Amino acid sequence: MHYLDAVLAFLAALAVAAVLTPAAAWMARRVGAIAMPSERGLAERATPLLGGLAILVGVLVAAAVWLPATIYLPHTAHTHPGPGGVVHTWAVLVGAVVIAAVGAIDDARNLAPALKLVGQIGAAVIAVEGGAVVTDVTVPFVGALQFPHEGGFLTVLWLVALMNVVNFSDGIDGLAAGLCAIDGVAFAVIAFDLHVPGAAILAALTAGASIGFLFHNYHPARVMMGDSGANLLGYLLGVAAVVGSLKTNAVVALVVPLVILAVPFLDTSFVIAKRLKYRRKVWLGDANHFHHRMARIGFSQRKTVAYLYGWSTLLAGVAVALRFVPYSDHHHHYRSGWLAFMIALGLTAVAASIYLVYVLEILKFKSFRVRELRRSSPETGEHELEAQAEREVETGEFEAVGRPDTGEFERVGGGAG
Repeated sequence: MHYLDAVLAFLAALAVAAVLTPAAAWMARRVGAIAMPSERGLAERATPLLGGLAILVGVLVAAAVWLPATIYLPHTAHTHPGPGGVVHTWAVLVGAVVIAAVGAIDDARNLAPALKLVGQIGAAVIAVEGGAVVTDVTVPFVGALQFPHEGGFLTVLWLVALMNVVNFSDGIDGLAAGLCAIDGVAFAVIAFDLHVPGAAILAALTAGASIGFLFHNYHPARVMMGDSGANLLGYLLGVAAVVGSLKTNAVVALVVPLVILAVPFLDTSFVIAKRLKYRRKVWLGDANHFHHRMARIGFSQRKTVAYLYGWSTLLAGVAVALRFVPYSDHHHHYRSGWLAFMIALGLTAVAASIYLVYVLEILKFKSFRVRELRRSSPETGEHELEAQAEREVETGEFEAVGRPDTGEFERVGGGAG
């Protein structure tokens, strides 16, 4: 019965978001919530924001019908009643409304970073007060780690981090919505297997709302989700991960969310590390995300999104396999055939990640840039060209180069915006 509820919630959220997204775009035009073309984004024309409001309504409608009022966690709620064993979904939904509202105001009025952070913390605290708090987690090969007093703080930190991770990845048509749909489906499947149907339904309707919005957001996008959608989806996925995985006693409880969300986390980590290295403010946007790098080496928006969808799907598949493939009896006894399958699957995911992060994103860009510099300045020595390309790869800042056939100059890439 719960499986049917998840499917119906998925479809309902999808339909509502798909129907209401044009209305959200109309509202965005009325209030001036418009995304203009910039170096940091890949938008080619002015595009209305506030698509997140349609996602929010889709989530609320589906949740009102199919999401249980209370989520009981297996092995905790009934045997050890008290804080952490029960999650009140009304609090989760109130937090969703709060963060979507803060994001919508930011889309229309450009809130200061400190105010946005306060809004994110407020939404996360509401969810934590409703029971979505982690007080212990099982780490493979280590065992259970207890943090009964630090759990609230760590959960808020997790939710705020995930809101910003999804927000950072929302820089190209269809990317954030598609990744959240993939991740939501993966979380739903795993939550069902861990006997937390409420979390599975929450993840499923999050995925459905993302896909409903994606109908209007796939390139060329007619509307963007804005901060109202990116923060909302990050919040919902974060809560689904907490309730449907991290709060359980499963061995893969900690590994699963990190693997499923690896693509946006890696993207954000690389970007923040570069900003810190060059002493830039971490909250200021730049053009160093994966999708920016792929655009600089000649990938179209659709090809970029397809590659990142594929990468995320592969990693989500690894996470699901960790739960479903019987490679171990969890008592240090392994089944050789299934273990070999898991190792092969893991190596494939690692190889794909290395290819996309290192070879595709760095080496090919460097070679492409050297060829471009050689065409624009054929008299420059090869060593100087290599050195300049290396500096640009390291800093993410690129000088304008002339096209010898026209004498025109174009800016390739961009620095901090």
